[in-house]
Amino acid sequence: MKFDVMIIGGSFAGLSAAMQLVRAQKQVLVIDGAKPRNRFAAHSHGFFTLDGESPATIRDKALTKLQAYPGFSLLEAEVVDVKKVGTGFRAETANGEHMAAAKVILATGVKDELPDIPGLPERWGKTVIHCPYCHGYENKNVPLGVLATSEFSIHQAKLAPDWGPTTYFTQGQFSPDSDARQMLEKRGVQIEESPVIELLGTAPQILAVRLADGRELPIQALYVGPNTQMASTLGKQLGCAFEPGFMGPVVKVDECQQTTVAGVYAAGDMAIPMQNATLASASGVMTGVHVHHALIQMQLDSK
Repeated sequence: MKFDVMIIGGSFAGLSAAMQLVRAQKQVLVIDGAKPRNRFAAHSHGFFTLDGESPATIRDKALTKLQAYPGFSLLEAEVVDVKKVGTGFRAETANGEHMAAAKVILATGVKDELPDIPGLPERWGKTVIHCPYCHGYENKNVPLGVLATSEFSIHQAKLAPDWGPTTYFTQGQFSPDSDARQMLEKRGVQIEESPVIELLGTAPQILAVRLADGRELPIQALYVGPNTQMASTLGKQLGCAFEPGFMGPVVKVDECQQTTVAGVYAAGDMAIPMQNATLASASGVMTGVHVHHALIQMQLDSK
């Protein structure tokens, strides 16, 4: 069966795009490999009406709503190849299945590259966190740290004091300049030049961090802005252009969420520099609407 739209990636962005399209009475296939970026977090916060629900619960609720529409189909599989075929696109899964559609929406997200520090990975999404708006309230009024991974980490350190007393760890690489240092000092942020080399305590809790000079500083939550990479190579396979984001490359899209490849759209974390659940969903909504418009234009051009 040839679908109107094939959405690769079935988390917040992909399912939000699907909702717009099935309500426009289009035949939509979502192919999802079940490895969302948010799988490490027990709860999703700040998402309107669903604050505190787990990402898996939100996805299940979305799927229940989508499956009420006759135009919706879900295939749980990993897509390993997508290519342009004629006026549409053809995808192949790891199981050797082939699917075709007139338009493609990539919503495969990004993957986080965590610093190589003992004790950090097992706390990721719990007490090692990346976004104060997503997790700050659950880690409030305790000693906080910000582990520098880029110049953008200074922005995290500026925000964090609204949730608790904050230490900015430069890791010996991202020391603030005089203006940034003055700003952080005004915010009450302590600046520590000795690198963090280990997180202490029984995971997922943090009791302290050990520094390279041997000191231990009490910290109960640690903000980390990890570098990111595409979670899938499909955008590269299709020839999509990329541009720098705050923490890693993002797919370049126009005002309609179309990539530099005609007929291929991108939504969610892979296509927006500021990333959280609500923004990913909003990106999916916009993408679904614009793809519907493109399908109408395709129909008009064929007559």
